[in-house]
Amino acid sequence: ISSGIFDSQEATSPVAGIGGPAACVSKVELRVSCKSLLDRDTLNKSDPCVMLMVQNQGQWTELDRTEVIKSNLNPVFAKVLMLDYYFEEVQKLRFEVYDIHGTHSIGTRDDDFLGGVECTLGQIVAQKKMVKPLLLKYGKYAGKSTITIHAEEISGNNGYVKLSFCAKKLDDKDLFSKSDPFLEIYRINDDGTEQLVHRTEVIKNNLNPVWEPFKVSLISLCSCDDERKLKCLVWDYDSRGKHDFIGEFYTNFKEMQKISLGNKVSSVRHSVIHWRLISLHRVYSFLDYIMGGCQIHFTVAIDFTASNGDPRNSCSLHYINPYQPNEYLKALIAVGEICQDYDSDKRFSALGFGARIPPNYEVSHDFAINFNPEDDECEEIQGVVEAYQNCLPKIQLYGPTNVAPIINRIAKLAAGKEPIKDASLYHILLILTDGVVTDMADTREAIVRASYQPMSIIIVGVGNADFTDMQILDGDDGVLRSPKGEPVLRDIVQFVPFRDFKTASPAALAKCVLAEVPKQVVEYFSHKAIPPINPVLNSNPNSIANTPE
Repeated sequence: ISSGIFDSQEATSPVAGIGGPAACVSKVELRVSCKSLLDRDTLNKSDPCVMLMVQNQGQWTELDRTEVIKSNLNPVFAKVLMLDYYFEEVQKLRFEVYDIHGTHSIGTRDDDFLGGVECTLGQIVAQKKMVKPLLLKYGKYAGKSTITIHAEEISGNNGYVKLSFCAKKLDDKDLFSKSDPFLEIYRINDDGTEQLVHRTEVIKNNLNPVWEPFKVSLISLCSCDDERKLKCLVWDYDSRGKHDFIGEFYTNFKEMQKISLGNKVSSVRHSVIHWRLISLHRVYSFLDYIMGGCQIHFTVAIDFTASNGDPRNSCSLHYINPYQPNEYLKALIAVGEICQDYDSDKRFSALGFGARIPPNYEVSHDFAINFNPEDDECEEIQGVVEAYQNCLPKIQLYGPTNVAPIINRIAKLAAGKEPIKDASLYHILLILTDGVVTDMADTREAIVRASYQPMSIIIVGVGNADFTDMQILDGDDGVLRSPKGEPVLRDIVQFVPFRDFKTASPAALAKCVLAEVPKQVVEYFSHKAIPPINPVLNSNPNSIANTPE
């Protein structure tokens, strides 16, 4: 079998920036496959197609859909579904699988629907590979049907290659005509599984096919690892889905480079390979760290000073209204719901400051609101909400508003006992306060120290106080310095008054305060020269990124 003619070409894809709220953080490719789908057809098997829905303002709309695969209950779809990814937003997705009849139209009958699943894009990228059971209407399982979604980041720095395959003298598998060949390329993953990279079009009645050129990102082709094995198969197409196997061969990107550098004929019979490589430089992105295994640990610190007002009084900022959450809870839930997708154990630290606490009712500026000093974590965001509500009747609101102790606590936790050697954990500290901090000098010192650790600090001002002096902590207007004049290593603080978002949706607050986190994560690990735990870049000196132009 011929392994074809290869060519490469620089891709004109947008470079995904990191940092500004208006910039798209990254583009993400989703690859979909299903197993054990329900068989809705009488004579043949189902002809499945997956439709990707996105939720905007409570309404589901179709974003894209895969190709239709004829007569297959275990389809591996070739079409890539591409989305813009925003860390600071909850991006709700729904995948719906249909049995397609005729010209790719989605049927309206219940028996055309093979199952669906809802999730967030954050959950997919945090897991990198998500396997979910498909559900029919009313939450009923669609038999043993499952859907698998693989996520891969596509950034401008990854690069693309343009490939052209051709074959000569293929076996003739048909009796009355010539074979109808198509080619599939699979990437062999570290765990031995195979990921479909590309499926060509079918060329009818031809034993010497030249398939259409196509572009593929290097991360999709070989995970930017030039020694990763690639498996290529050629089939004779059958409209009933029972394709005849013609042949296969294995190669890798490094092998292709060697052939191209000498412009040699490959050792595979009949095949000539030409390959021109564009110089690439790989800069790790936020998604590289997240998809490499970095967990984000979320901690909330709540202001329990007397200026909030008696929680039993409806005018208090801590008043628990049975019909709607107070500002503290609104801010906590808005930010926490984003962060929880990136923490596998879904346990979050919940702290308080500025209150007299049992049993001795001494003032504390650093206490666990579940009153368990050995374990300050709560189960999921709902657990934090419940701990907050249970805490209020047991404490006495007091003062002053000192936040330096909690910043120092999280910075010490982030630093760990040993020097940080990998990108396994990053901390986000959300401080909710109703007034300007009292210990401003100590807080500035604490933030400067914390800027050297893997953490970011978000401060939300609750209530109607004058927060002008708090702007000094947000480095947007200049470099924050300690009282001794030492500057922060990097800007890690974002401050916003909650009142600016009173009439907006909770998502708007989260989007504002979390927009800078991806940049802050990358800045920290880049400064330390720490790659992702499972980097997609080969360290081999002959790897893609180090190949001269």
